[in-house]
Amino acid sequence: MISPPRRAIAYPDREVDCQEAMEPGFQAIVDCMLEAGWARGEVMRSLRRLVAADNMTQKENARVEAELAIARAMIRARK
Repeated sequence: MISPPRRAIAYPDREVDCQEAMEPGFQAIVDCMLEAGWARGEVMRSLRRLVAADNMTQKENARVEAELAIARAMIRARK
């Protein structure tokens, strides 16, 4: 089970707590990848690329959502 944050609002060690909650799952993924025959360096590089790809996806989604909001506002303004 993954530990939830200690509080619903921001607090000084929230990211550290998140990292600690994520650690067992992270280690399990790495261990499974190593057992499957992947080298540790390959696994770490691939994880970094996955994080980067997710960041790019989130930025692109935000850009598209902003463009859609502007288009919707323009349509409403014409009515």
